Amino acid sequence: MNPDKANPFPSTLTESPGQTSPGTVLLLRLVDCRKTPRQSGTERGEEKEDGDLISLRDSPNRCSLSGRGLSSGEPKQQRDADKTSLQKSLSRSERLNSCDQCGKSFKQSRHLITHQRIHTGEKPYSCDQCGKRFAVSGILITHQRIHTGEKPYSCDHCGKSFKQSQHLITHQRIHTGEKPYSCDQCGKSFNHSGALTRHQHIHTGEKPYSCDQCGKSFKQSQHLITHQRIHTGEKPYSCDQCGKRFAESGALTTHQRIHTGEKPYSCDQCGKSFNHSGALTRHQHIHTGEKSYSCDQCGKSFNQSGDLTTHQRIHTGEKPYSCDQCGKSFNHSGALTRHQHIHSGEKSYSCDHCGKSFNHSGALTRHQHIHTGEKSYICGHCGKSFNHSGALTRHQRIHTGEKPYSCDQCGKRFRASGDLTRHQHIHTGEKPYSCDQCGKRFNESGALTRHQRIHTGEKPYSCDQCGKSFNESGALTRHQRMHTGEKPYSCDQCGKGFARDFNLTKHQLTHTGEKPYSCLCGKSFAHSESLKKHQKALSSLALVPDP
Repeated sequence: MNPDKANPFPSTLTESPGQTSPGTVLLLRLVDCRKTPRQSGTERGEEKEDGDLISLRDSPNRCSLSGRGLSSGEPKQQRDADKTSLQKSLSRSERLNSCDQCGKSFKQSRHLITHQRIHTGEKPYSCDQCGKRFAVSGILITHQRIHTGEKPYSCDHCGKSFKQSQHLITHQRIHTGEKPYSCDQCGKSFNHSGALTRHQHIHTGEKPYSCDQCGKSFKQSQHLITHQRIHTGEKPYSCDQCGKRFAESGALTTHQRIHTGEKPYSCDQCGKSFNHSGALTRHQHIHTGEKSYSCDQCGKSFNQSGDLTTHQRIHTGEKPYSCDQCGKSFNHSGALTRHQHIHSGEKSYSCDHCGKSFNHSGALTRHQHIHTGEKSYICGHCGKSFNHSGALTRHQRIHTGEKPYSCDQCGKRFRASGDLTRHQHIHTGEKPYSCDQCGKRFNESGALTRHQRIHTGEKPYSCDQCGKSFNESGALTRHQRMHTGEKPYSCDQCGKGFARDFNLTKHQLTHTGEKPYSCLCGKSFAHSESLKKHQKALSSLALVPDP
């Protein structure tokens, strides 16, 4: 039998099937089948039976790929064997684009090559400006826009530009309100898939990305990359107006809005605008009261996952952020950043009303409320208003009695982390903040700021009723209660009201009989002032000469 007849697919097409894709193999075999020279008479599959011509056009003896008629003289077993051989070849080709390390399959070989760089660590594409290397050329192109400032994708609603088309698509959903990605467990919807993926980790608890230096795990790879910059000190994103550098692009974008005044995120209920989406989300929880993130140790709820993570470190004692100058550790990155400004003296956030500078954006925002008088955070218990959410949270603990911060040395509990920090300095004697004019040292930055106003004479807080000025906001608040008669601090045992929480604390000791302030002589007192008076009396007695 003619070999070409026995096997309609030449051997040259099956010698190295690993070098062609399934689609290519199929196409080549179809072409080969169609290229077979036309035959005549019985060679074309036409036979004379009793003087009649039988056409094989509608015969089952046809090529299953091309439809070409096959000779009836060709054994059916051979044709079936050819078909099986083709199917096996296609199956082998489908497996060609599979990763031999993790088994993941890809439709195109170039995608497999890119994927394998995850395992090998190969990064063949490097930035000619900063030397940073990438595994994919497209990511390099996007990265280079950091240096060039190019933002080729513009929103036709507000004109905002983006470095990547996907960022534009996600941004446009702010205008349309579209949230096409829904959680199948709780039904919550999101405007991009990454937000849904991060949210789902709340339900699963999965943190698949681990830092190889400290072992900390993260729900998403970008958070790991940003975290690793704490160890390396890398800050690749710089502001072209003031030169300030940042570890992540989002922080730079938010910072630049300080210079431009841009506030693209607006609340659809009250119209208030914000310079980043996180601030809008937190604000909206004021209207909804939603707190979907709960601590599994104490039950406290939060309106964002980051706040829960930071809170849980109170229970674990974890302080993963360390100052590379003095070694002091902190439980969240913002606290470290603010602390580092003590060493650098940097105050990059300036008030456009009075020119006063601050070392972090939150302090500037709170300060600006002095000028605007805005107090958008309202207590649902007593109606008192505050100019930032943290003040409202601390105030609400007066009503709930919650004191989530405890001293690990004496067990005393506090309503605010700052109160705990100040208290701990009693045990350590630490006073890290010093005045550059007189050298006096303080155990908290706020105390130093207030002290420095003695030298400058600054009194930025004025009473709108009598015009009296004060050098700290708390003094103004206490003064204003003289006009209003407000006594927001009530004793839960006898109902007596007080204008200051300190006076309430002292009063409550009359009910408990507690005397937490002890002298070396063994005598105890309910108030620190009483202890100081006692110690002063002992000191004066010691100076009296013996008779």
